[in-house]
Amino acid sequence: MDNSYVVGWGTLALINAGIAQGKNRSGLNWFLLSLLLGPIATLSLVLFDKK
Repeated sequence: MDNSYVVGWGTLALINAGIAQGKNRSGLNWFLLSLLLGPIATLSLVLFDKK
């Protein structure tokens, strides 16, 4: 696995956690989910409304 791929995936997970907290959702849960699903988690965060 290339290091830049791991860094990019981790950065995306951190960004998703920030987006989730901005929408009154659990940042930690979304961070962990993003580590597994990556861009799919980002898409679902963008499509969901605020809590």
